[in-house]
Amino acid sequence: MKTFLMLGGAALVLAATPAMAQDDTERAGDIQFKVLATGVLPDGKITAVNVDLVGLPANTQTKASDNYVPTIAVEYFLTHNVSIETIAGTTQHDVDATAGLPVGAELVSDALLLPATVTAKYHFDLGAVKPYVGGGVAYFMWLSDKPGAATIPLGVTDTDLSDEFGFALQAGFDVPLGDKGFGLSFDAKRYFIDTTARWFAGNTLAIETEHKLDPWVISAGVAYRF
Repeated sequence: MKTFLMLGGAALVLAATPAMAQDDTERAGDIQFKVLATGVLPDGKITAVNVDLVGLPANTQTKASDNYVPTIAVEYFLTHNVSIETIAGTTQHDVDATAGLPVGAELVSDALLLPATVTAKYHFDLGAVKPYVGGGVAYFMWLSDKPGAATIPLGVTDTDLSDEFGFALQAGFDVPLGDKGFGLSFDAKRYFIDTTARWFAGNTLAIETEHKLDPWVISAGVAYRF
């Protein structure tokens, strides 16, 4: 969070100074298409236990696994420096115990997430490297999930992770390669978003917990602007 605050402060200082001469090949109305390798790194924990029919240990904690996936980003430039970006891709995670229960016990399996995200970005004219900062809204949609292997012997028949709105902060930089629109792109997002996890035994809600997810999403790849 401190890193983003520092970047935001730098953005305000740079935005207040005259922009360098604009590259004639980069204009309002341009579209930039990116193909990226992305690491999704959750940084969450249980924040509340709403229902507990099984008697969880008081110090129970969990963590979602990291995942590495291909993603696509599409960016539209409203002006030379201001753009709107959205990403496309899905990521799959398990949720395991880290405290209270046996460490590594799988509680949720194959949770498939679609992290719908739209951000607004401000790009700085600093020569060959073009840094940016941004922020926007996100909606995490859980497309599927299954009871973890450790819960099935306890009678759990179904799990559910709630879809939720949140927001994201973003920073990164693009590196144009020549004047044909091709380039490299490096991006970091920090999401601030929660979910409610529920475990069912038949029709009975056995456990309900609130989770902070707050993943880092780190991407690098190639870009084409036209």
